[in-house]
Order: sequence, then structure tokens, then C-alpha cells
Amino acid sequence: MSVYWLLLLPTAVFAYLFGSMDSMVLASNFVFRRNLYRLGDHRSFVSNFRRLYGISGFLKLLAVELVKNLVPILIGSLLLGIRGHADAGRAFAGFVLVLGRLWPVFYGFRGSHGIFAMVTAAFVAGTSVGAAALVTAAVVVAVTRYVSLGAVAGTVLYVMVSVLSVDDPLLLRLALFTAGLMLLRNLPGLYRLLRRREPRLSFEEDITYKLDE
Repeated sequence: MSVYWLLLLPTAVFAYLFGSMDSMVLASNFVFRRNLYRLGDHRSFVSNFRRLYGISGFLKLLAVELVKNLVPILIGSLLLGIRGHADAGRAFAGFVLVLGRLWPVFYGFRGSHGIFAMVTAAFVAGTSVGAAALVTAAVVVAVTRYVSLGAVAGTVLYVMVSVLSVDDPLLLRLALFTAGLMLLRNLPGLYRLLRRREPRLSFEEDITYKLDE
């Protein structure tokens, strides 16, 4: 049993620290060489980013997020794979990754909606699980422009498909624990949405930059 704890502890540390890292900060420092946060707040960032970097820029930002999420998954797989439990190592790393994304130690435990981390953990549970979570979250965000609603909708599908398709009890429990974290973190967003106070994601072009020209 002590051997498993020695393998789980570094897995948890790596996964939590990587989850706590902000992909925007990493992309700003190592890819775009520019502080992306200066492009605007949550209402104008998407349109400003699109204007400056286009689709290729979004793909680069997504690649940074993907690599950041996959590294701890790989570490968990390798460490627990020593004892023949690579699947459990990936699932456990995915759970802790989401924990770090939702409550990051580097940012006063105030994180994001965690959609990308949740989708990563869902794909660890199974391809069909990940696809269901990804498509649902993406469609709901695109149609409603409410990120919190997309996160909750994707999480609900994550749970449903996991219950139907994941046979391993341990992997299923980790999937349910992960979903529980997501729902807990995004409940305030749903409350604000019901009170019509939740900000919507804006895809409209922000032209205020032209005032400086």
C-alpha cells in the first residue's frame, strides 16, 4: 500500500500544479510573446484575439492548453503503470487536474469554468465520454454564449455516458468525483444566470481599437 501512496503523491502534485497554471500566461510568455490579458476583459477578449491572431492563433492557444493538460495525464500513466494501473493513474491525474483548474493555488484558489480540463478528464474515461462532453459543451456555449451553462451541460453528459460505458468501478468513481467538482464550481454561474446577471461570451468585433488609429 505504501508503494501506491508513493506513486499517487507525485501524480497528485504534478497534476494539481499543472492544473493551477494559466494557459493564457503560458501562451503569453512562450508562444505569442505578448500579454494576452491586455486584449480585453471577458466581453472583448475573444473578438480582439480573433482580430489579431485569427484561427491559427486560436489553434496555438488550444495547443498550449492541450499540452498543459496532457503532461500530468502522461505522468500519472507512467507512474501508476509501474504497478500495472496506468488507466487508474490517468483517471486520478485527470481528477486532480480539474481540481487545480477550478481552485488554482497560484491565483488565490479562484479558477475558471474548467471546461477544457473536464473534457481532458472525460477523454481519459473513454473516447465516447470525451466526445459527448466536448460536443455538448461546445454547442451549448456557441448557442447560448453562457460558458457556465456549457460547462454544466458538458459535465452532465460526462456523467451520463460514463455511467453507461465505463465498466471499471474505480474509473467510474473518479469520473463522478470530477463531475462533482465541476458542478460545485459552476453552480454560482447558474445562479447568476437565473437572475440574469451572468455575462455572455461576446463574438462581436470590438472596434474600439480604431479610436487609437
